[in-house]
Amino acid sequence: MSDKDIKKRVYSMILPIILENILEMTAGIVSAGMIGRIDVTAISTQGVCSRLVGILWCIFKGVSIGATVLVARAYGGNNKNKIKKVSQQTLLLSLILGLFFQVILLWQAHAFLSIFNPSDGIMRMAVPYLKLISFGLPFQAIMIAVTGILQGTGDGKTPMIISLFMNGVNIIVGYPLIFGNFGFQSMGLKGAAIATVISQIVAALIGLYVLFKKGGLLENSEKIFKLEFKEISSILNIGIPSAFESLFWQFSAIILTRVMLSFGEEPFSAYQLGLQAETISEMPALGFGVAATTFVGQALGAMDKELGKRYVKVIKKGGLLVMAFGSLLLICFPNQIMRLLTDDPKVIALGAIYIRLMGLIQIPQNLARVYNGALKGAGFTKIPMMVSGLGLWGVRIPLSLILTYVFHMDIVYIWFIICVDQVFRFILSIVWYKKKEIFTA
Repeated sequence: MSDKDIKKRVYSMILPIILENILEMTAGIVSAGMIGRIDVTAISTQGVCSRLVGILWCIFKGVSIGATVLVARAYGGNNKNKIKKVSQQTLLLSLILGLFFQVILLWQAHAFLSIFNPSDGIMRMAVPYLKLISFGLPFQAIMIAVTGILQGTGDGKTPMIISLFMNGVNIIVGYPLIFGNFGFQSMGLKGAAIATVISQIVAALIGLYVLFKKGGLLENSEKIFKLEFKEISSILNIGIPSAFESLFWQFSAIILTRVMLSFGEEPFSAYQLGLQAETISEMPALGFGVAATTFVGQALGAMDKELGKRYVKVIKKGGLLVMAFGSLLLICFPNQIMRLLTDDPKVIALGAIYIRLMGLIQIPQNLARVYNGALKGAGFTKIPMMVSGLGLWGVRIPLSLILTYVFHMDIVYIWFIICVDQVFRFILSIVWYKKKEIFTA
């Protein structure tokens, strides 16, 4: 395959993923902006609930990554039967997990929220919000599974289109429900939850149609509700380490959320909105990590290691340009970005500090995703998990706790520790990537 063909294949996948992530980022900023104009408590409530839902997202995403790797290998080896089997079992497993966690959150919302030790005001708002959000979990699980399956074949365009519908519905439905326009009653945060669930239902239905339609990967599928434990075991063998990689971050985020809340609602709101703003750089760069997983998997499935090496080279070069652009935006325009999300001057000023700090580490943070993506495509999903665990639990959490509760430092120092953690993980990712020599014959 010529270098031109490699670039064409890579960017035919990456560009739709970048556009998809930009759509999600834009919709997220719009949604955060609408919630940010309710009040500070609503921002904090949404942030606390997102931590719990994020844990479940990690589990769904782990299953999805297992599907991506196995589908990519089968696609590279032109094994259509394997693609169908993996896709069927991924959907079924995701649905079961989604329904299971939906029931748990619906019954035990208050108990799980108590982990964060929120104020009475946040708790009163968070319990009904979380219960509503739980109804979207089965559909979210299906949507994530569909994306993983399609990306394994190198298809980034279809998930982008599904994301366009999902985020469009979320904004269109959310605006009148939150603020009470066009004859609707103002529902505030409850309206935001309803809009989110509706958008997830729409996305899941579209995704299923794409897979089962004529010419789709699961056309004329039989026994789609029959569990095949051998396939599920293969998916989980790859997916569980990837899930734990993300879970390490989510569990650390729970601790950090408690730390941030100890500084008060305004600093926590600044952090929460800063996380949302950070997606301006992070979301476009995520596509390069996904592409590394897919194309390395396909190359190794076709028994062509040299091709995999060339794929990674092209992906890194393109990624650097996108990451540099995003980094400059965060460093140069933090106040302007924060004003899109809230009118509170104190939150804007503090959030701008977080955004600028995160801008400084966007390149190492996102290049690490490319190296880790390549390792996942080669089947080494435990290495990214270990990198994440060492960075978060060896650097970020202990140092944050010490600075907060021993030295009583300002919240900005906690954000600086986050930067140190990202650089540390970047170095670990490079070392392990080179050590494994995944493209050595």
